[in-house]
Amino acid sequence: MRKVERKTYPQCHRCEKRVCYPVIGVDEEPPFSEAPEFCPMRLHSEVIQRALSEYDKEDVREFARLASLQEFECYEWVTEGIRTKLPRVEETIQFAKKNGYKRIGIAFCIGLMNEVRILAQILERKGFEVVSVCCKAGAIPKERIGLKAEEKISGPDIFESMCSPITQAEILNVEEVDFVIQLGLCVGHDTLFMKYCRLPMTVLAVKDRVLGHNPLAALYLSTSPYYSRLRARQTY
Repeated sequence: MRKVERKTYPQCHRCEKRVCYPVIGVDEEPPFSEAPEFCPMRLHSEVIQRALSEYDKEDVREFARLASLQEFECYEWVTEGIRTKLPRVEETIQFAKKNGYKRIGIAFCIGLMNEVRILAQILERKGFEVVSVCCKAGAIPKERIGLKAEEKISGPDIFESMCSPITQAEILNVEEVDFVIQLGLCVGHDTLFMKYCRLPMTVLAVKDRVLGHNPLAALYLSTSPYYSRLRARQTY
């Protein structure tokens, strides 16, 4: 089989220069000439400029400014140096308040019912109105999307509602919430939700049934015997 030449494309994960985030003085210029050939700043300078122009829009610029301000406020300087101080849930609350949001929507997995109740209570105590929609809203059988009886989690003879992230998104769109928090949606379901939700959104937690919804643990353990299978080579 003829080997197909690969076009150079952005591979920031290979970069050792970090030209985009240099340790230099505020009056100095980043050393762009040292960027590797796969750097997006070399390959897509026009795209970067086009994207940058979006920040000239007043609403986008202000949103980006508040996001960076929120990032700044997650750190503090102490005698020992710089350290972090805010968990993500607290950061989310602060950012929502910075933007003047009053009505918060939560799209959550029904398997995280306990967690969403805690989250809603916290948000309500902070003065927000909470609108929540679980993934099973509609009670539509999985057969509706072509799933076979033997492919249902509870077995072929049990009614099983499909997850409908599109329903979740459209209900929150209609409810006109100010800001959406995604909590524990499955891989794929979260993709559909993001595709159909037309509102500002963040993710508080993603689904990981094995690792307590902390998927990065598998990356940290990928060099150990526990998850070394992740590093096994595989061809398609």
